[in-house]
Amino acid sequence: MKKMQRDKDMLEEYDFSKGIRGKYAKRYAEGANVVVIDPDVAKFFPNHDAVNQALRSLTEIIKRQRKIA
Repeated sequence: MKKMQRDKDMLEEYDFSKGIRGKYAKRYAEGANVVVIDPDVAKFFPNHDAVNQALRSLTEIIKRQRKIA
């Protein structure tokens, strides 16, 4: 694979001709929060909605436990 002259990490095969500059800039500026979960846990969560739903359920349990204590 041939390297591009301007950037040693970029290969000639990379094609950004149809890329849109700043496509996700606004969303990123609002806040990005990436969490990597282990594969054994990830198999139970097919998408981000499933993860969020599980975490919201867990926060409700935590809130109830704090009221009891």
